[in-house]
Amino acid sequence: MDANRDAKQDAGPGGAVTARLRPIATIVILDVAAPLAAYALLRSAGLSAVSALLLSGVFPALGVAIDVIRHRRLDAVGALVLAGIVVGTVVGLVSHSGRPVLIEGSVPTGVFGLACLGSLWTRHPLMYSFARGFIGPDTAQGREMARLWQYEGYRRVFRLITAVWGVGFLMEAAVRVAVVYNTSTGTALAFSNVTPFVWAAVLSAWTVAYGTRQRKKGERMMAALAAGERLGVPR
Repeated sequence: MDANRDAKQDAGPGGAVTARLRPIATIVILDVAAPLAAYALLRSAGLSAVSALLLSGVFPALGVAIDVIRHRRLDAVGALVLAGIVVGTVVGLVSHSGRPVLIEGSVPTGVFGLACLGSLWTRHPLMYSFARGFIGPDTAQGREMARLWQYEGYRRVFRLITAVWGVGFLMEAAVRVAVVYNTSTGTALAFSNVTPFVWAAVLSAWTVAYGTRQRKKGERMMAALAAGERLGVPR
């Protein structure tokens, strides 16, 4: 009965909003707030920077575990995050330095950037595949995206978006590494935890603005073609 009640709540408008906010809240708590708070508390308790960083890394790993339990699978991003945590932990323990532990967060970012750029030579650039997968390939909008793919202008839009995201994420990874090696451990931890989300928000805002501008441009072109046909003007 509890499951039925939860399902009914999720079906309503309030439940839909809660469902959208839940992943964001999980990220804010487990990937940003909890590691920063844990690091500050552990350092104030007398632990070394390396030990505090390793223990605060439990929270992002917990976030990946929650996603695995919820979706019953480990996606590529989650696998990269876990791999980065493991590698950073091992190198940090061996080197007795906190910097490798902090750099592990740049691994998924760098790999994603390279994947975006590499996908430009494939049939579908990565951001197009992500967008269509998020919308749903069997939905009306997903089928419309597949239909529009035949037009060079439409393909060019997604290739540019994918290129911008690829270069942007590689730049973010490089900046994060530079900050880790040129600032204190606490500053680098805060920067490394917050920057990916700020960077993604900026790229998302640019993508929405660029996509909206290109869509309006296409609508104006279609309207002009339709007007020309009504006047008997050849294409």
